[in-house]
Amino acid sequence: MTSLVLGIDLGTSGVRIAVLDQGHSLQYSDSIPYKLGLHRPDDWTRACSTLIAGIPAEQRSNIQALAVDGTSGTLLACDLEGRVQGEALLYSEVCQGFEQQLHQLVPEGGPASSSSGSLARALQLTKLYGPTTLLRHQADWINGWFLGDWSWGEEGNNLRLGWNLERECWPAPLTQAPWNERLPVIRASGDQLGQISKRRAKQLGLPSDVQIIAGTTDSNAAVLATDPGDDDGITVLGTTLVMKRFTTVPIRGPGITCHRVGGRWLCGGSSNAGAGVLRQFFSDELLTELSRQINPDTNSGLAFRPLPRPGERFPVDDPSLMPILEPRPVSDALFLQGLLEGLADIEAQGWHTLTALGAKPPKRLISIGGGARNPQWRRIRERRLGVPVITSQQQPAAGVARLALASLNESRPSTEQG
Repeated sequence: MTSLVLGIDLGTSGVRIAVLDQGHSLQYSDSIPYKLGLHRPDDWTRACSTLIAGIPAEQRSNIQALAVDGTSGTLLACDLEGRVQGEALLYSEVCQGFEQQLHQLVPEGGPASSSSGSLARALQLTKLYGPTTLLRHQADWINGWFLGDWSWGEEGNNLRLGWNLERECWPAPLTQAPWNERLPVIRASGDQLGQISKRRAKQLGLPSDVQIIAGTTDSNAAVLATDPGDDDGITVLGTTLVMKRFTTVPIRGPGITCHRVGGRWLCGGSSNAGAGVLRQFFSDELLTELSRQINPDTNSGLAFRPLPRPGERFPVDDPSLMPILEPRPVSDALFLQGLLEGLADIEAQGWHTLTALGAKPPKRLISIGGGARNPQWRRIRERRLGVPVITSQQQPAAGVARLALASLNESRPSTEQG
């Protein structure tokens, strides 16, 4: 059997894996929900162990590299041996009361300067667990779990902690003790971090020479999976709503992140709104049933702002922005239509914001995530966004696996590749 790569997608509600061969063909895929929740790192490792154990033995023995993506902004405190100190603080958690410290640490502003950024969560964690704790994002901590070494951090996952992607450095105040001892050593997406630890390889039934590759964020992995063209925008309709597109130069603004993926700038923003708010009211089965009752070519007449809780990151950065979920009509189908229209309005505002800051307006939108399978939502979005909307069935786990495959092929001598 040809050599294989493994992509692991640590999402907001569970973990998915994808095994690709050298031709980018999907050989195996599986997923599992978190038992306890995103805030529990032991749930992350349990899910990874269970999913890897389910890979057919012949395929598992031919995996040569793996890469992980995670929810950008979910941060935890741990010691040098990776032992966690309490629960992780989620990407959506706002930590207020640190505004003066944030201004001192990142005086130039940017994603880390917000109360909804990782640096605010880092201040909260060091307040809880002391100044000697290590600070690691979800994907970086799992990489450490595979390696037995928690030194590393991937650049895209650390933008909200203060990493400057263009200068490739931390802000000066974060290079001073004790901060420089808390932060990871940053590596670029696609870099080889090292070989899996012997203990972990034995535990998981993986080859002892599997290479651990620096991955990316979950939303970036979703973009990579779609293989978009220059005129395409990508919207991830998951628990949260994410809008991204490739740009010729980085763009800047409140709540906007810029990543470098495959030598190109990938810019966008992530709302706290998304399918997660729908699950506060409806089961997946009921969502499907009620959606069939919606006529997406008519308007509900409702004007909702379907945030799951107070606070928003993008298209406006406002930690105190309140949800608007009333008045709730008697009809559940009409209520759902109003929520879907509210989400489409947030998406439209997001694309307007990106365009106003210098991104080319997309001529087509590629949708990915669980919500992309809802035809009524797709039609509502087409009407409100004014561009064609198509659905991609590719999963973020396959996108991050592409990074592992590219890194593996780059490291091989040309005679071996060909």
